[in-house]
Amino acid sequence: MAGRTDPAPRGPRAALAARWRRWWMARLRRTDTLTLAQGNIYLLPTGAGWGLALTLLVLLVASINYQLNLGYLLTFLLAGSVAASVHLGHGTLRGLSLHLLAPEPQFLGTAAVLQVQLHNRRRSPRHAIALAVHGSGQWAVADVPAGGSATLQVAFSPARRGLQDVPVLTAQTLFPLGTFRVWTLWRPAAQVLVYPRPEMPAPPLPAGQPQTGGGASGSARGMGEFEGVRAYQRGDPMKLVVWKKAARALATGSDDLVSRDTHQSQRHELWLDAAATGLPDPEARASRLASWVLQADRLGLDYGLRVPGQEIRPAQGAAHRRRCLEVLALC
Repeated sequence: MAGRTDPAPRGPRAALAARWRRWWMARLRRTDTLTLAQGNIYLLPTGAGWGLALTLLVLLVASINYQLNLGYLLTFLLAGSVAASVHLGHGTLRGLSLHLLAPEPQFLGTAAVLQVQLHNRRRSPRHAIALAVHGSGQWAVADVPAGGSATLQVAFSPARRGLQDVPVLTAQTLFPLGTFRVWTLWRPAAQVLVYPRPEMPAPPLPAGQPQTGGGASGSARGMGEFEGVRAYQRGDPMKLVVWKKAARALATGSDDLVSRDTHQSQRHELWLDAAATGLPDPEARASRLASWVLQADRLGLDYGLRVPGQEIRPAQGAAHRRRCLEVLALC
């Protein structure tokens, strides 16, 4: 008998809460810069605040019943402190500007780090500003100096590759007494690009393919060593030196260097082809191709990429690597 895959039915209270959250999130305007004002700051007592309210109530009732003048004094002193803390806490967020820096692309399976700058234009510092991905409970806390800025980093784990919206963020403060939580919700407009998770361990690179009109002479080898080698000659670029072989030579006490034979390597091209992965699953193919891109880039090879509907000619360098990974993220 097949196992049940549908989620357990939720009660009406949970459904109503989910509907309320969706409505609330939908009304938030997407923006990468948010200035906090009266209309987007919320305030509620914390557990400590409710406990203090109960204590004040008991103290007030006892003072009335027993005509305790000191009890009245203590009650109103505490109540005044609570009122002052509400004003200070709300003022800590009011007028603060939040700015999200453009997030860097990340590989699936690693945390995407978001950098948020807090700007304080007033002449007094703001204390205990906390920031987190909404619902995560992982708070980053900082004080913002008077007329200055501070940077906070929060992270989230994308669930899939591709272009994704940055999740809703929460900024809050419990300053000064921790009896009230003053917070806001922020829905950034930025998106983060998530590359495929590279296959581990990295499989060998495919063999080089003979160039059209380049002849069939010269052997093509896998694992990124399809080009030939020769003795190092004065003036050879450093990128042509085979450093793995150089390390082995130094380990044996020899100082002989070898370089890649570009005349032989020009007869073959390294193509990272989705069809060459031999994998039926699209995610597994993207993962293997991402691993090949990183491996070929690390070896300093010219390589091209072929995926259904798109082809990138062989090249090398950081820009070429990034372009290939972007294609794999979005294909």
